[in-house]
Amino acid sequence: MANHGSINRTTERVAGGVNGGLLLLVLLGLLGVGIWMLTHIETGGQELLGISGIAVVVLAAFGFAGFYSLQPNEGAAITLFGAYKGTDRTTGLRWVLPWYGRKKISLRVRNVTSETLKVNDKRGNPIEIAANVVWRVEDSAQALFDVDDYVAFINIQIETALRETARHYAYDHAEDEEPTLRADAEIVGDKLKEDLQTRVSVAGIAVDETHLMHLAYAPEIAGAMLRRQQAEAVLAARRTIVIGAVSMVESALNQLSERGVVHLDDERKATMVSNLLVVLCGDRDAQPVLNTGTLYG
Repeated sequence: MANHGSINRTTERVAGGVNGGLLLLVLLGLLGVGIWMLTHIETGGQELLGISGIAVVVLAAFGFAGFYSLQPNEGAAITLFGAYKGTDRTTGLRWVLPWYGRKKISLRVRNVTSETLKVNDKRGNPIEIAANVVWRVEDSAQALFDVDDYVAFINIQIETALRETARHYAYDHAEDEEPTLRADAEIVGDKLKEDLQTRVSVAGIAVDETHLMHLAYAPEIAGAMLRRQQAEAVLAARRTIVIGAVSMVESALNQLSERGVVHLDDERKATMVSNLLVVLCGDRDAQPVLNTGTLYG
């Protein structure tokens, strides 16, 4: 995992402009006064009035350059000649001195689905995997000034964290009841979220949710793994059938003995058990056979 300890971290602090509504009225008034002064200059005199009118109009126009607006869940980082002064998160029309820089940033929740990656699981099997990540900017100063492009940064870190998480789990059929990618999506998602949050904290980003969106064996082994899964399913079904058949045979023998329907010696019991197991466990319909002799004849 990358070490971000050497980065000079920037921390967001509250700062910024003032409510722009009152300033807008003041500047509009100044602009009106300046225009009035310019339109009331008499020919051949009142040069001072004309100069004052020009100055007032220029001052008003310069003041208009300090306006900016913020929508809900939006911020503006305020800078002065490159130095970070603070972040304004107050919505509406805002104003700062025109020589202050304003850099807007969205604080809304974002949703991104990663590219489908081809990686190896814990057993070394090639698999295809993709994840969905819900994230948002938590610290605007770190997002804007501690990384070059925070959107590109998190996209790369999602891929890196997903590869790292996938190699810690087997696709399925893990040993010692370990979690697997296919059966324990919630555990895998929590692991991915924890790893990703550690990686993107340097950019002031908060990871809210992570989920696996796509999971499959790579095409080159998908056929072999499908046959293995089918074989394991058949074995599991046979195991269940045998357990049930043994229970039924045991119950039949006990009831015959308790009710005294027929008395069977060990050899006859063995034959009966064999016949019943063949009937119950066979995958074909039983064919009745009429025995006209005796077992020992």
